[in-house]
Amino acid sequence: MNDLASAAVPGRPLCDVPAVRAALRRAAPALAAFSAIRLLGLVVLAVWSAVNGKDWHTLLTARWDALWYTRVAEQGYGYTVQLPNGDVHSNLAFFPLLPWLERGLSALSPLSPADAGMVVAWLASLAAAWALYATGERLHGPRAGIALAALWAALPVGIVQSMAYSESLFTALAAWSMYAVLTGRWGWAGVLASLAGLTRPVGAAVVAAVWITAAVTLWRQRAGGVRGRAALRAQPGMLPGVLLAPLGWCGYFLWVAARQGSFTGYLDVQAGWHNGFDGGIGFGTFVWHQLSGPAFAAGLGLLIGVGLVIWLYVHGVRQGQPVPLAVYGGTVLLLALTAKGYFGSKPRLMLPAYPLLLPPAVALARWRPVRSWLVVGLVAAGSAAYGAFWLNGSGPP
Repeated sequence: MNDLASAAVPGRPLCDVPAVRAALRRAAPALAAFSAIRLLGLVVLAVWSAVNGKDWHTLLTARWDALWYTRVAEQGYGYTVQLPNGDVHSNLAFFPLLPWLERGLSALSPLSPADAGMVVAWLASLAAAWALYATGERLHGPRAGIALAALWAALPVGIVQSMAYSESLFTALAAWSMYAVLTGRWGWAGVLASLAGLTRPVGAAVVAAVWITAAVTLWRQRAGGVRGRAALRAQPGMLPGVLLAPLGWCGYFLWVAARQGSFTGYLDVQAGWHNGFDGGIGFGTFVWHQLSGPAFAAGLGLLIGVGLVIWLYVHGVRQGQPVPLAVYGGTVLLLALTAKGYFGSKPRLMLPAYPLLLPPAVALARWRPVRSWLVVGLVAAGSAAYGAFWLNGSGPP
């Protein structure tokens, strides 16, 4: 039993400081690899931006969603933009935890809310990398944990992890919640799931993972002859964790509903942004237009990319991926692929789906170190170049 898991044993404190320190020491190589990859991305971005006459700092803190989060932090909710075509963009579409942290950190330091958002993202990405290492270590050993953290840093859209966006914060909360479920720390899993639900709409995926895993756990105990209260006593904190998990997501959804005067208030706000879920019809139509027109190669590339992520998910499940990771990763993937709206946002929406990276991380862990790190280095270099090109161009919507 590893140190973090041992802190969950009944009778031991939930926050066992020596155990946490030991776990952090073990995670140090993974955090170093993650930091090196992200630093490479920032250096390439800075150079690329300078050549193009742009400011890398502005690109990270004052574009697209970052501006909306900053405005919520500074002015609160209620800001809307009426577009010439009649669409209404409301800042109610943005969940509140990141703006709250931006406001709090800027109040306690000389940082502006935008810079506070970037600092939160950087720290949260490190916390996420630690959670990914702990998950990989627990399931497949230390080398797999290091590879998992490194691969997540080297994703093509990994530059978003360094932006004043909510993806890093959400991934950190979601990954630690899933780790808490894996180690039987249901109370912590519920608290972290609730906070994830205050961060992004996809927080519903964390809630689903906590609930379904709890149901499967009780079903397995029932099959083993343990029923009723005895089953709950065998899983300390399960009931509170299950009850806490949806509070953040449901709380914000219901608050927006009350503010808008309609139970579907949040969905109506999203519709103003042309966001929501249509079962993948919009995405399928977009891909078909690519395949049937002059952009056939782009459409084929999209199909290959979608096929790859689906294959990674199926392969992970067939490898025996634990229930919480399978449910969480599958739900994030499903929501991303079935969401309507601008296609360019889909890679960013899948950024928190770190369980998809477990199969390649396990494969890298089995290779000789020189070979595996050569592959990671090449992928990281490609990610740095693509991230700089992307952010100096259209950037993340």
